[in-house]
Amino acid sequence: MSEERPKAKVAIIGSGNIGTDLMIKIMRTSDILEMGAFVGIDAESDGLKRAQRMGVATTHEGMEGLTRLPVWPEIAVIFDATSAGAHRHHDALAQAAGKLMIDLTPAAIGPYVIPVVNGDAHIDATNVNMVTCGGQATIPIVAAVSSVATVHYAEIVASIASKSAGPGTRANIDEFTETTSRGIEDVGGAARGKAIIILNPAEPPMIMRDTVFTLSSGADESVIEAAVETMVERVRSYVPGYRLKQPVQFERFGSNNPAHIPGYGLFEGTKASVYLEVEGAAHYLPAYAGNLDIMTSAGLRTAERIMERRMGGLAA
Repeated sequence: MSEERPKAKVAIIGSGNIGTDLMIKIMRTSDILEMGAFVGIDAESDGLKRAQRMGVATTHEGMEGLTRLPVWPEIAVIFDATSAGAHRHHDALAQAAGKLMIDLTPAAIGPYVIPVVNGDAHIDATNVNMVTCGGQATIPIVAAVSSVATVHYAEIVASIASKSAGPGTRANIDEFTETTSRGIEDVGGAARGKAIIILNPAEPPMIMRDTVFTLSSGADESVIEAAVETMVERVRSYVPGYRLKQPVQFERFGSNNPAHIPGYGLFEGTKASVYLEVEGAAHYLPAYAGNLDIMTSAGLRTAERIMERRMGGLAA
């Protein structure tokens, strides 16, 4: 009988929707990570109360409170699900203590990581940034097109249920658009990127939907379509509710009918329109909150990959 492999202890900062969903995912699904502590600033938050019922060590005194918990020396990974502004302070304390930081805010101190695109490129980083929910959903598609064509411009529109956007998301709208736009370029491979987020107040709440437009040259439509479909299946390996709403749509622009793109200029080539839907796994949040589910799933996958490598479970 083989001896059970030890797990890496983690702490989650932020007792809101994202932090609570991530805690439940780790406890239910991870063979590599285990909960060490759950951290908030509101002693009456549902997340902290739920963690206490589940037997997880908690503190409502923020990052400083975490450092005073008996489990602190054993913590290997810290997930930050608070805000871009607070993350800088949290990261300074984490780095001083030699902890791996998985950043679920748009602070972007560390390199951007999209698991299926560059998940193995930053195994040795001490802080990795999970971009945004819109970035996790759409940058893989931009990267798929970039893998077979030259993407001159990419634009994404992330539409999420207003009810799934908590105070942290609402306070970071500007950071969302800036961080996602940079991720489209730096990780997705587009020469220029643009991101738009829509908070939809519809009732009943709608499932997350994302639209990706790419303007590219150098590849046939069938090649682009195949690359997109392959990427969708790769993302589905850790976000089962991620899917295409319809086949990839194409439009061609030649010298006789170039497209005029504000801020870009005249374009000749292939426009691909990709329509996605992201349904959440409903571990803690409603199924319509796919925007939160894809963030927690990506953060979990990234942390597992890094810690598995560090603990000797993966070949270099």
